[in-house]
Amino acid sequence: MPVRPARRRRTTAGIARTAARTASLALAVATAAVLSAAPPAAAADTWTEVGSDRADPLTESQGLASVEVPAASANRYTGIGTIPFSVSTRGWNHVGDPDASYDGYYVEPYQSDSNNAKMYRVQAPGGAWSEYVHALGSGEALNNSWAAITPNSQWMLSGEWGTMTRFLVFPTPGANPATSPSANLPQVSTVRLDHAVRDVQGCDFTGPTTLLCASDDPAGTLFGITKPLLQIDLSAEPNGTSDVTGHVTALRQLPLRSSCSGTFEAEGIDYDRRSGTLRVIVVSPGFCVLTDSKTYRFTRS
Repeated sequence: MPVRPARRRRTTAGIARTAARTASLALAVATAAVLSAAPPAAAADTWTEVGSDRADPLTESQGLASVEVPAASANRYTGIGTIPFSVSTRGWNHVGDPDASYDGYYVEPYQSDSNNAKMYRVQAPGGAWSEYVHALGSGEALNNSWAAITPNSQWMLSGEWGTMTRFLVFPTPGANPATSPSANLPQVSTVRLDHAVRDVQGCDFTGPTTLLCASDDPAGTLFGITKPLLQIDLSAEPNGTSDVTGHVTALRQLPLRSSCSGTFEAEGIDYDRRSGTLRVIVVSPGFCVLTDSKTYRFTRS
């Protein structure tokens, strides 16, 4: 049956209003379709400060790690005072934020100003130490600020200094059977971040596809805050063969409290899954680096 003609003539303004309503409705329907097809974004966690401990400037100022194997192991820390003399004399003059696999491999990242490489010093569960060297790739920054081992122990993430949109993925030295101290430790894939990060000093996995990272960003132009605690949600577990993407969220500013005024430095980070405790080192400015640098403790709320 044909449509009956309208009894009242439509004005030009009325036609325009109808067209606008139709376009708005079409846009809303299209937007809803896109949102329903897109995967849901991971919820950002909230971390509440629950305490702090003094961080010694010589031995606890770079990084920290909780160690599960052997049982009842003490927490580990790094600083300029923890670098063995035999290591520093070979040019490895900076140690970063370490990590430990759930099956007991403890990894310390080292950098050098002259070796054109990065080094990972590894203690096996039985106590023996070994060194794994990674020759720098094309365009790779020499700094080696941190290591973060995946929960399955097989892969290790590391970052570069400055403003970056990637993390590097390596087989975990020692824990991954494909690695050897006598062979170059290769970069096998990349985490491609959806938002730039700056001066990341440490990351740690809180789950198979989630990392928390401490950024020493002094400018605050990327997220609107300086020294942010970041959450990185990966599109999949790193597997050493294909790249994954990482969604970046700034959760909060790290505590910046001291008797001295000046520039703070955010350092290493550790998540202990046994207690659910997050710890982050923040070094105080000026003379107060000696007196009130802190390891802050947080819990998820």
